[in-house]
Amino acid sequence: MTKSNLEATIDALGILKGQIAELKVQEDALKAALAGLAEGNYEGELFRLGVTMPETRKPSDELKALDKAAVAAFRETLSSQYLTAHNPLVKGYTLTVRARTGKKLAA
Repeated sequence: MTKSNLEATIDALGILKGQIAELKVQEDALKAALAGLAEGNYEGELFRLGVTMPETRKPSDELKALDKAAVAAFRETLSSQYLTAHNPLVKGYTLTVRARTGKKLAA
């Protein structure tokens, strides 16, 4: 990739991420405006909105703490060889885009 292509691609990614953030703010505001609707289907000019209220289980903080303690106790019984074999270090790939401050950091 040439330097000019790289710069354009970086800038395009930054612009897109900014637009996504703006759209997320708009989405959250629209969802908040619709939050009081009762369960059912609603019609717009172009889209249909379905509102459902499924029941889900939400573990209490006490149960979460017990689960965490149980997992920690179980892991303590595992050998370091087992943990090394089944929990390897792997490289990740991360792209972080930030607005420039006017300083050129890389050539």
